[in-house]
Amino acid sequence: MNLTAIAFDLSPRGVATITLNRPERGNALNQAAIDELGERFVHCSESGLVRVVVLRGAGKHFCAGADMGAKGPDIVQARFSLASMMEAVDTCSKPVIAVVQGAAVGGGFALASACDVVLAAPESFFSIPETRLGMAPSPVLSALFMRATGYRHFRRYGFSGERIAAARAHEMGFVSEVCPAAELDAKTAAVVDAMLRSAPRATAELKARVAEYGVPPASKLYAPEFRDAPHARTAEAEEGVAAFKEKRDPSWYKG
Repeated sequence: MNLTAIAFDLSPRGVATITLNRPERGNALNQAAIDELGERFVHCSESGLVRVVVLRGAGKHFCAGADMGAKGPDIVQARFSLASMMEAVDTCSKPVIAVVQGAAVGGGFALASACDVVLAAPESFFSIPETRLGMAPSPVLSALFMRATGYRHFRRYGFSGERIAAARAHEMGFVSEVCPAAELDAKTAAVVDAMLRSAPRATAELKARVAEYGVPPASKLYAPEFRDAPHARTAEAEEGVAAFKEKRDPSWYKG
């Protein structure tokens, strides 16, 4: 595999570190990143050498969502859809820890939502900006957001697109712990060590039960009829994306 958008490391203790490696784009998700993430998580789920997975972003941000600057389809044929990549993260048989700094918005927020534990730096923030771009999040992303933040919180932040500061995300129960950026690596190592003390097979069985009884359960969330259909290029979506790229208010906002 020609992996360029994702960096991967496996420690002797069985800790796989998957790093979104497009810092010049805020680690935004293009098709190459989606494919590589999907492949890595499938590998980690199936590998007997992997015990815990740590997901993080290189540079200033965790993940700035979809790459709005991507120009057309990638040269290689897509191997994973956004939904199937999220499924690989969400249903990985190993515990997955997201380490968040800077922005985790849109697809980046969904990635963190698919992880088991979220550790965040104080300056990090989360948002669901799709409605501000003239479109609703896909069914899979909506369900991930709702499951991770709770029904009432999702309705507020999904409808408004407001930023959610790390401290607020912690109050909501989405972020497990907020700690200074300088201490984030040490905190991650401590959580990883705690998880390594748990038996691998018992952990995998527990993750399977979480998937079976979660709200909504993974069996429903990733059913074929629930997967995201291609977004229609509505007039609102065209205007929303144009306003984002041109750094102006969309036509529907009268300030």
